[in-house]
Amino acid sequence: MAGLEVHEAAATGDFDALEDYIKAGKDINLKDEEWNDRTPLHWACAKGYVEVIRLLMENDAKGTARTTTGWTPAHCAAETGKLTVLRALHNLHVPIDRKDKYGDTPKRIAEIYGHHDCVKFLMT
Repeated sequence: MAGLEVHEAAATGDFDALEDYIKAGKDINLKDEEWNDRTPLHWACAKGYVEVIRLLMENDAKGTARTTTGWTPAHCAAETGKLTVLRALHNLHVPIDRKDKYGDTPKRIAEIYGHHDCVKFLMT
């Protein structure tokens, strides 16, 4: 699928390449059909690249974008135990308590994967 270079830059934490793609007008909210409609923000959150997340959000990335299962970027961060990402999303005023299509919140995902520090943060 064309245009996924933005996803790759976000997933690898390549800030400079991502900045260039944004300047070139690439779609930073493009959904990757092969990965359940993940956006670059989903990938950056899953991998823990806080500066990339800030760059995406400053350029109008949708903080509440949904995958095919209803996961938000916060769900991806919770799955991989990225507490700094959850804090960054919260500080950027992105909701971190939305339910997916099965009724699971990021807190529940963190519980499932045993990320106790994330669960504690998400309880507040």
